[in-house]
Amino acid sequence: MSEVNKLKIFNDPIYGFISIPNALIYDLIQHPYFQRLRRISQMGLSYLVYPGANHTRFHHALGCLHIMQKAVDVLRFKGVSISNEEENALYIAILLHDIGHGPFSHAMEKTIVEDIHHETISLLFMNQLNIEFEGQLTLAIQVFKGEYHRQFMLQLISSQLDMDRMDYLKRDSFYSGVAEGNVNSERLIQMMNVVDDVLVIEEKGIYSVEKFLMSRRLMYWQVYLHKTSLVAELILMKVLKRAKELTQKGEILPCSEPLLFFMQNIISTESFHGDNLHLFSQLDDFDIISALKSWQNHEDFILSSLSKMIINRDLLKIKISNEKISTDDYKLLKERFALKNNITIQESNYFIFKGKIKNQAYSKEAESIRILKKDRTIEDVIEASDQLNLKSISKLITKYYICFPKQLI
Repeated sequence: MSEVNKLKIFNDPIYGFISIPNALIYDLIQHPYFQRLRRISQMGLSYLVYPGANHTRFHHALGCLHIMQKAVDVLRFKGVSISNEEENALYIAILLHDIGHGPFSHAMEKTIVEDIHHETISLLFMNQLNIEFEGQLTLAIQVFKGEYHRQFMLQLISSQLDMDRMDYLKRDSFYSGVAEGNVNSERLIQMMNVVDDVLVIEEKGIYSVEKFLMSRRLMYWQVYLHKTSLVAELILMKVLKRAKELTQKGEILPCSEPLLFFMQNIISTESFHGDNLHLFSQLDDFDIISALKSWQNHEDFILSSLSKMIINRDLLKIKISNEKISTDDYKLLKERFALKNNITIQESNYFIFKGKIKNQAYSKEAESIRILKKDRTIEDVIEASDQLNLKSISKLITKYYICFPKQLI
């Protein structure tokens, strides 16, 4: 019986060839938990706005692995000591950092799997994989949790300038066709260094950092918080909320067994393990889309109407404003819609709702992006930059939205 060659190469449209560094990484990629990411969209329902945005979290995870390999090479070249065990821990942690994402992740986190963040589920998956792989993920888990003493390793995985952000901005920009998000990740990685176990960017790379932060700001307004993507995700949340409400009343809705389980049960962080984790690993985008196709013909007016909106891309109207939405206008819309469709004011909340969105490309309160100046002093990028607009993007911008049926215009 011939042995499988585990040193495979993937052809990626962003970076070209991505190589798998060792057999353990190959085995993790081949695991059903990770293969599920092929069926989880990276950008949720953004394809309703940008038709090319159909790439998956599988693509993204491999991209993160690739640029982490580049970062390790650069840092070692500059004299930073990284052992083989630490190197592998970085590869595993970045490869698995998003493994806990469910289908249409943010909508799932607030409805079906309530208030359990995807990072928590990622950690649960990593712990389970660590058992299956006989402890080979232990150091990666320590790094992922921020418990390892070398701070720069966590910064490479989770910070305001990490491999995750570098890949998703570049990748989402490519697949959506929004050129403003295209960051120069290669340049940023070449400018990385470590001082006292803290990640820094050499001063000559400051313009690349500025471009990175500006790109992040523009991608949020143009793509991630695009009003059509936003209203589609909000409608999906309402669909799942209604489905769960009906299910909890004893109605059996047509859907897959894993989805039905999470609609019938309220799972807490404490009970999210074992069989529950395995059932979650069976959930992907196809469960949700298949359910929506069935539910659009359901006798429940709310469930069927909202499901049709997503399936047929005939969405609610959304208005975004810098000012808070008038309570009187909001109340009047609900009363009109309830009367017109013979439903209660409470039920009209599924069709008419308001909220707010926030955008902050760089937070001065979070761990800063540090610039290593020529005199070896270290300064926050906002202070080191001569760009006035860079200071402005560190401000938190809040906008307000209201969603309502188009027939009420």
